[in-house]
Amino acid sequence: MNSLEKLLQRIIQRVNINLREFEIDVAPYIDKLVSIKQLETVHGFYAVSPQHTLDFRFSHSNLAGSYFLGKCRTSNTILFQSDIRGDELKKKGDIFRMAGFAIPLTKNEGIRIEDSLLIKTLIHNFSHDPETPERFTISNTVSTHYANIHGSPTDGSFLGPFATVDLTTVNDCIIGPYCYIQAGEINHCNIASGTVWVRSPGNFNFLYRFPEHGLKPYINFEPGRQPDGEFIDFTDRYSMAFESIFATVNREVPIPVPDTASLDRFAAVCPQTTIADNVLVAQRCFLKKSRLGKGANAQENCFIINSRLKGYNVTAHGAKVIDADLGAEVFVGFNSFLRGQNCGLKIGKKSIIMPHTIIDCTSLIIPPATLVWGLITCEKDLQKNSISLKKLKKINQGFSAGNLLFEGSGKSFVQTFRNRIQHILEANGAFYNGKKGKGHAQKNQHISFNIIQPYSEGRKKGLYPTMVIKP
Repeated sequence: MNSLEKLLQRIIQRVNINLREFEIDVAPYIDKLVSIKQLETVHGFYAVSPQHTLDFRFSHSNLAGSYFLGKCRTSNTILFQSDIRGDELKKKGDIFRMAGFAIPLTKNEGIRIEDSLLIKTLIHNFSHDPETPERFTISNTVSTHYANIHGSPTDGSFLGPFATVDLTTVNDCIIGPYCYIQAGEINHCNIASGTVWVRSPGNFNFLYRFPEHGLKPYINFEPGRQPDGEFIDFTDRYSMAFESIFATVNREVPIPVPDTASLDRFAAVCPQTTIADNVLVAQRCFLKKSRLGKGANAQENCFIINSRLKGYNVTAHGAKVIDADLGAEVFVGFNSFLRGQNCGLKIGKKSIIMPHTIIDCTSLIIPPATLVWGLITCEKDLQKNSISLKKLKKINQGFSAGNLLFEGSGKSFVQTFRNRIQHILEANGAFYNGKKGKGHAQKNQHISFNIIQPYSEGRKKGLYPTMVIKP
């Protein structure tokens, strides 16, 4: 057993200890997910930019196929094709405001990943936790295919494929496949697959659970097997496009890009695609025969195929939009799957598609300013899994519909989402006017990428040497 294999066993043991109350062994779940050979031979990347902090330290880790931006530390960690995005790290001297507190930072915030295995996972640092404003930590954690850890310090936890923890401190939890959790803080929870939970204590509580028979065709995950289902089949169909991108050192931009827009070096874009001013296209995105209107964004791991986005659209991490027309200011949440076969899906302006929503239909029109959630395959499903934002804002005591239970203030819920969408658009530079309002679409235009590689033989084969990278 070489050092890399020993490291994997160390991580498994630490996660199992943290989750011992659930009597789970994570080893069978990860046994077939990634091979030691892949970890030994695939190189990683880090970004250099005058607009972002350059401060990395990698020790006793494997970083195969992963991408780093901003201040980051890894130790005793295995990453495989994961994106560590530190472009919204708080800076020394910033004031972090939360729950009535104003906390001055005494040093630059950094991402720290310790004793963890993250497979095809997106890490975004937009941290909400006032207890650790200068450190965003992921430790003793296993995260599987296409999970998102977004602004969520995580310790001693196991995330299934396509799970998302968003603005939530997570301690000693099992997050099932295709769960979306935005709940502030959770401890010692075992959350069933297909749970969508958005909570703001004292304001509202949104709780939906997919019917098991409805979710299983899309994502299924069992010990000793690779995850399977339509989500995996879909991403696999386009995997070759990304292999060629990551294998090429110098790459020509495949489509015209306006001066105020940003197309990431590691995005896959096919001809007959257009992007307008102030558009942001992040790494590992796939665009084909589509148009992204002014100020729209496609975040990491998004697929937009044969679709039109009117403008100022937010397509959040991992969302997929196929054969659809989206009006202006439509929000599509994390890991949502929207497929209007034969171009049959139309979504009205200012609608909010909740994170982890599946719309898979031949013909459907969603009215403007509508909240949509859950599993929708026909008009009948839409009727029980949607509500107009105007009607929702009038609800004070909550309501139930199908598998959804909503408690509290609808007005507070809608306003919270509107504020979040506004922040995303501003941070991404959607409103840049040539002088004010720069965001990621403008700041990400001059990033250079550097390759880092592991030991190729010997006892340390597959581990990366300890590296400190600073300006």
